[in-house]
Amino acid sequence: MNTKEIILSSLGIRLKDLFIKIPEHEFQRIQEIRLRVNKPIMIVKDGEFLFITPNGYLSKNIEQAFRTDIRDLSDTLQMMSDYSIYAFEEEMRNGYITLPGGHRVGIVGKIIMENGHIKTMRYIGGMNIRISHQVIGCASKILPYLLNERSVFHTLIISPPRCGKTTLLRDLIRQISNGITPMFKGVTVGVVDERSEIAGCYQGIPQNDIGIRTDVLDCCPKVEGMRMLLRSMSPDVIAVDEIGKAEDIHAIEDAMNAGVKLICTVHGSSLLDIQRKPVLKELIEKKIFERMVILSYRNGPGTIDNIIDGVSLKPLMRS
Repeated sequence: MNTKEIILSSLGIRLKDLFIKIPEHEFQRIQEIRLRVNKPIMIVKDGEFLFITPNGYLSKNIEQAFRTDIRDLSDTLQMMSDYSIYAFEEEMRNGYITLPGGHRVGIVGKIIMENGHIKTMRYIGGMNIRISHQVIGCASKILPYLLNERSVFHTLIISPPRCGKTTLLRDLIRQISNGITPMFKGVTVGVVDERSEIAGCYQGIPQNDIGIRTDVLDCCPKVEGMRMLLRSMSPDVIAVDEIGKAEDIHAIEDAMNAGVKLICTVHGSSLLDIQRKPVLKELIEKKIFERMVILSYRNGPGTIDNIIDGVSLKPLMRS
């Protein structure tokens, strides 16, 4: 099934009848579908917030917007879980479920606690369907700056939300795993996919192309996952998304001491921005990362603003 067919098959009947009217070429440019009980459906397309009308048109006019009710979200959750919500309780405990194709659905509602821990979620009040867009080859432009003969530089990708950092990371993983040149024939990559965004695993199987030499720990906390990969899979490179906690530093240093290269992402708008955060400032001062790639939305998602040498902090490339 293509992306539109997967999303349509995951929606309740009223919403399916609504979204099926969107032309294929427009649907392919949708990034997010936000559903909230008794609120207008909001769609993010090309970075812009739009509403959908009862006739299936995308509009900026909120007065024309179709509004969901509790039945729409209930029916949609039933479809997404194949009428077995309990089978998805582990994922829902983390606030999301993953659809075939690697599309991730964030969920909010009433949290049920047990012994001080989140047990599950009830009375779903909102969903955010984040549509996965794999962009094959999007990392090609920056790869020459990140490769060192037959190895990879320790790399940090800095990006604000919705600027393509996970998409870029995914393609980096794919290319260094498959091999790029006769000299760089490919390396083993271990991915700790804490939120199922990189590989987009569905029932343990990656839905995105992440290369032939890549192993994935899905829904696994970063720190534990990095150490598990070191013990069990002997990766040449470990890739993780969205570092920033104090415990991340120790796991990163453990991997580096074992001779493993790191490719990580972090939320931020600039090098100065992440240096304001104590944990990340420490990583920069220790010169842990040899390359830092800075993204923006200046020319749309995935704009490469700069590539910085992590030792000298001098720019290597400007867009």
